[in-house]
Amino acid sequence: MMSPDEVARLVPAETAKFRSPIPTQAVSSDEFVPGPQTEKQREFESRVKQLGSELAKKQGISRRSFFQGAAGMAAAFVAMNETYGPMYAVSKAEAATPEMAKERADGLKNQFIMDMHTHFLRDDTRLEGFVRSREAVGKASWNPALVGKPQTIDDLKFANYFKEIYMDSDTKVALISGSGSEEPRDWFLTNEMKAGARADVNKKAGSKRMFSHAIFMPGTPGWLEKVDRDYEVNKPDSFKGYTVGDNTNKQLSKHPWRMDDEKLLYPFYERLVKWSKTTPSLANVCVHKGLYPPNTVKQFPNLLDYADVRDVAKVAKDWPQLNFIIYHSGFRYTGGAWPVGWEQFEKTGRVDWVTDLAEIPAKHGVKNVYGDLGQIFAQSTIAEPRLCAAMMGQLIKGLGADHVVWGSDAIWTGAPQWQLEALRRLEIPEEMQKKHGFAPMGAADGPVKRAILGENSARLYAFTVKQRAALEGDVVAVAKADYEKYGEGRTNLRYGYMQKPRA
Repeated sequence: MMSPDEVARLVPAETAKFRSPIPTQAVSSDEFVPGPQTEKQREFESRVKQLGSELAKKQGISRRSFFQGAAGMAAAFVAMNETYGPMYAVSKAEAATPEMAKERADGLKNQFIMDMHTHFLRDDTRLEGFVRSREAVGKASWNPALVGKPQTIDDLKFANYFKEIYMDSDTKVALISGSGSEEPRDWFLTNEMKAGARADVNKKAGSKRMFSHAIFMPGTPGWLEKVDRDYEVNKPDSFKGYTVGDNTNKQLSKHPWRMDDEKLLYPFYERLVKWSKTTPSLANVCVHKGLYPPNTVKQFPNLLDYADVRDVAKVAKDWPQLNFIIYHSGFRYTGGAWPVGWEQFEKTGRVDWVTDLAEIPAKHGVKNVYGDLGQIFAQSTIAEPRLCAAMMGQLIKGLGADHVVWGSDAIWTGAPQWQLEALRRLEIPEEMQKKHGFAPMGAADGPVKRAILGENSARLYAFTVKQRAALEGDVVAVAKADYEKYGEGRTNLRYGYMQKPRA
């Protein structure tokens, strides 16, 4: 829960007038407070607006239309390079030549992408922040259309989720995740809802387009019985938990837990080992870690010890039959604390708690620890690309390129295409490679990026060659072909919260 003062500083992200292909400031769900727009982000926004206006005028189209296409996306990365230095593989010629940009985009659109970290909200959600922030916009008369009008959050619900994941990005397969709460009404989605959406999509598609989590909440009354019921009835593809307990309403969190708690968690792991013999993907234990910057520590210091990755090594060693997939790769700094992360890396070569995670295999001799990207990539890419490159270098060096998995945490930050493009184009600067022993990430369709974007998750979730082939001509593929030909294109909208613009 955000304080009244924090809420007063926020506006709904979808009210932003400028729709850049790449966000120009931090956008968050209710998992953390987004930081204000930085000087570098303002510089980027100014550059991308100017470049977009110039190129759109030459092509005889509106700037908004230009930014919906491949050349507009390229122009945004040109502006990123001009702002932060040469981090992304792009040229001004690509931005200025729609045919060149489209040729590149078409050459990559069939790349196999498994996004195993996505969200949408239930129809009857009562989560205060998303709805109340929109009502605040109306009360303040910032948007006359919202004055006196009860607000809904349809953009964060299933229909728009499906459009932005499958139509507006190159994503081929997605996993519906979620977040539990001590307050039953505040689950993003119940486990039954996730399973139902998965079944509905896959039935209509005629292929395996969607996976789903079941959320487990250790220590809550009857939690193991609920796990058993979820296994029998909802048949999840994997389970996910939050070690801080209730991440949505931290003030209600009564049951934080540690992954290596033998008494509490090990009976759960015993079940997963048994079940994974018939359903291999149930060997995947997905755990939210990180996203716990200083301002959150001030509000909830009692949960800090549960947010880091100190409990990963022992459990990984004790349970080699399982895969421990750490969401957000344990990254601590969010909101206005991004500069702290970069300064820490410059001075020490470390980043809380990403470095700790990356060092676990070498220090403890385990091979079953994985790093999910999630907000570690979505936020650092737009806040401090050098830090993004450093963290990618550490994860690949420490965990291995075959142990880093793609997750966008969409749809909080809109359609994930910009994130896909960022990873495809990102390269670790040569100076950073030499100083820290990082290997280059390579081409957009090279082995490292192919592994991260899809091949690693395909292995973890036993996604077969036959299942992959079935995607090519299914209902979703046909619909997307029609959408690309006749549809409106990406909206470049973001959802959730962002800080108010400076006066």
